[in-house]
Amino acid sequence: MTTRLKSYVSGEWFLGEGDGTPLINPSTGQEIARASTVGLDCKSALHYSRSVGGPAIRAMSFADRGAMLQSMAEALHAHREELLALSTESGGNTRGDAKFDIDGGIQTLSAYAKMVGKLGEGKFLIDGDSIRLSRSPRFVGRHVQLPLPGVAIHINAFNFPIWGFAEKAAVALGAGMPICVKPATSTSALTARAMAILIEAGVAPNGVLSMICGGAGDLLEHVTPQDVVAFTGSAATAAMLRSMPSIVNQSVRVNVEADSLNAAVLGPDVEPGSVLWDLFLMEVGKDMTQKAGQKCTAMRRLFVPANQVDQMKSDLSQELDSLQMGNPTVKGVRVGPVATASQWKDTQAGIAELMEHCDCVHGEIGRGNLVDEELANGYFQTPVLLVANDPDSAETVHHREVFGPVATLMPYDGLAQSASTLVQKGGGTLVTSVYSDDRTFASEMMMQLVPYSGRLNFASRKVAEHSMGPGTVLPTLVHGGPGRAGGGEELGGLRGLSFYMQRTALQGDDPMLAKMLELGTQV
Repeated sequence: MTTRLKSYVSGEWFLGEGDGTPLINPSTGQEIARASTVGLDCKSALHYSRSVGGPAIRAMSFADRGAMLQSMAEALHAHREELLALSTESGGNTRGDAKFDIDGGIQTLSAYAKMVGKLGEGKFLIDGDSIRLSRSPRFVGRHVQLPLPGVAIHINAFNFPIWGFAEKAAVALGAGMPICVKPATSTSALTARAMAILIEAGVAPNGVLSMICGGAGDLLEHVTPQDVVAFTGSAATAAMLRSMPSIVNQSVRVNVEADSLNAAVLGPDVEPGSVLWDLFLMEVGKDMTQKAGQKCTAMRRLFVPANQVDQMKSDLSQELDSLQMGNPTVKGVRVGPVATASQWKDTQAGIAELMEHCDCVHGEIGRGNLVDEELANGYFQTPVLLVANDPDSAETVHHREVFGPVATLMPYDGLAQSASTLVQKGGGTLVTSVYSDDRTFASEMMMQLVPYSGRLNFASRKVAEHSMGPGTVLPTLVHGGPGRAGGGEELGGLRGLSFYMQRTALQGDDPMLAKMLELGTQV
């Protein structure tokens, strides 16, 4: 019998009406669950979060919120093996890819548990020092940040059902806002199980955690100016969301992390066979195939000095040939399927579009050679490496993201100005990587690319052994990017709390203000 996923709202589990939306195992094409929100009262659900969960979490100190986040991490870790298995079934992930998602989420919760917990017994933030406003030392100004008395609505993407949920939840809960999570329906079985684990463990006060499993319905029609919306997904959906009358008319805060044509630049100083050359090969191969290339941080555009392109074609093709694709439950398989039938079709359409302007170096449109040939109904796409010999005129490569195991090599003349100009044609990235030991080259790239990048990853010989690759999103660093990447910011350590808090200036008598700020923590 097919599992019926439930939502968790207003302090109880809700089973939607009707047939619901089927969730498919992408390796086999078989249905594993259904989800529906028909009959769910979104207005009441949000009101419950605001009126019950909000006061409860705002009454907690930062130390209490940190302990809550740690309890969440420990509860999920206790069910780690179950979650890993469900990740493979519901998302087609290899065990390694499942660990990347689940362990990443757990570690983010633990990291924020420590950061928030260190803020101690305060319940809000005192932002900066006292500012003298007149000749009298008593008349001063201060800035404070208090949690918004609304609900944080988190709309997450299909590719990271645990990490995407955890990274938003950790920051919002640490700041003192209740959350309403809306995972992508196609892979929501994993988020739903995680939420059930947290509810069963009693990690948070009633009303602090809620989840809508299935269609969003009229959820965003009931927002208030004190609510916030954090969205991860396509730029097209983000634009639609931002233009909703309910969002625009009430100036609701919206944070967006959107698709991004991330770049990697190989410096002119890097020679074939060197440490950095091999690191570039390994990290590009990993980015193209980890989670079947379905990462918002994956390198899509690869800029290599023109005199090294032929060697890079050969070496990257060998790297990709070494990575087995097929049944993600089989040991040794490194590449699984993309997550959904629509994603599979879009990936193949995107490859065909890029092939109109590029030469194919490795792979083809199709499943390729699979480990376990019986997976005829799975959503597999063999890794494809392309070359655009004239990157300046190859506009499609800079505008069309194929969210799958696909990347494009492009030659440049070895100058930092040329490379940065090509990177900028992508319109804004979540992350751009520079592989070079030449400090002048790296500095020039930094000056040119900061306005176009959310994160710059500099790989050099002396830190190569410590590299986690550009695909790893760290809780201590900002995640987001300008322009096409959404124009938003998440994480960044305690910086992330500000999105869920109101910064307000206070002015008045110094001793009086000091009394008001007794429950705050100075930052």
